[in-house]
Amino acid sequence: MTIKIGDRLPEGTLSEFVETETEGCSLGPNTFQVADLVKGKKIAIFGLPGAYTPTCSAQHVPGYVKLADEFKAKGVDEIWCISVNDAFVMGAWGRDQKATGIVRMMADGNAAYSKALGLDADFSKFGMGTRSQRYSLLVEDGVVKQLNVEQGGAFEVSNAETLLKQVA
Repeated sequence: MTIKIGDRLPEGTLSEFVETETEGCSLGPNTFQVADLVKGKKIAIFGLPGAYTPTCSAQHVPGYVKLADEFKAKGVDEIWCISVNDAFVMGAWGRDQKATGIVRMMADGNAAYSKALGLDADFSKFGMGTRSQRYSLLVEDGVVKQLNVEQGGAFEVSNAETLLKQVA
């Protein structure tokens, strides 16, 4: 069942490649409980099929990087990109996209979180296995306030511009 507006995000974990060691976070891949990360925060989240793929690299991530300051001005605490890749790939892709420190590049290595959201997709015919659908959502204190899911490979409603207009 697909998550919907008004639902609480499901329990689960995501991984992130941490570039700078801090107290509680070692250098390299770190795994986080989603419930802990969203507590008391407003977060813009977008999901996409894969790192280094054409639309994801040319349009999806760059749009959120470009509009990050406008999201912050509207009270968004963090922006996350979730993809079914490992934390090493997401970290490298984040560096390549100049997203480090702007967009948290969250790895869903086995698609477990995408499945929990009901937003997984079968990309086997492309040799990519289970991936994430392309979507965006706005979460406040763990509750979904906005949800935009693309249909049929489109890139029309999950872009940064659309979600930014929906942030109250």
